[in-house]
Amino acid sequence: MKIGPKFSAFNIISKGLRIQKKRMDLIAENIANSETTKTADGGPYKRKFLVVRQKDFKLYSNDFEQNTIKLETTSKDHIKFPGEIEKRDDDNIVSLKTQTDNTPGEKVYMPEHPDADENGYVEMPNVNIVTEMVDMIAASRGFEANVTAFNGAKQIAKDSLEI
Repeated sequence: MKIGPKFSAFNIISKGLRIQKKRMDLIAENIANSETTKTADGGPYKRKFLVVRQKDFKLYSNDFEQNTIKLETTSKDHIKFPGEIEKRDDDNIVSLKTQTDNTPGEKVYMPEHPDADENGYVEMPNVNIVTEMVDMIAASRGFEANVTAFNGAKQIAKDSLEI
């Protein structure tokens, strides 16, 4: 959901919330498939992770005349600002890409397993539950930090209306 340009902090924070939720969804998928030895591709499940990259973007422009938000003043004695913040599309600041970890999983000797090779070994998924839980805690803390920032921005907007 996109919020108007005057509240770009909310747009940035909501993008952060969506990123952390996507991370938690991938971690939950990894944990759910940590024992899956055969997928539709024929091999064991491979761990998925989210890669978040900042796109090339200038937050502030040296040319403040192009694509700027103009502030109107009610008096000629108001302070003149050296420049304005450039308009930007907050949804295009970062790129998200889901990648698959192709490292081989551990081979376990289980000759009675239907997916065992001719030597009786089964390749297990490359999912480490401890790593996934640590990543889940980090994603959860990131989500909480974004919620705190959202509440702070909300309070600032509310306080500015009381002026």
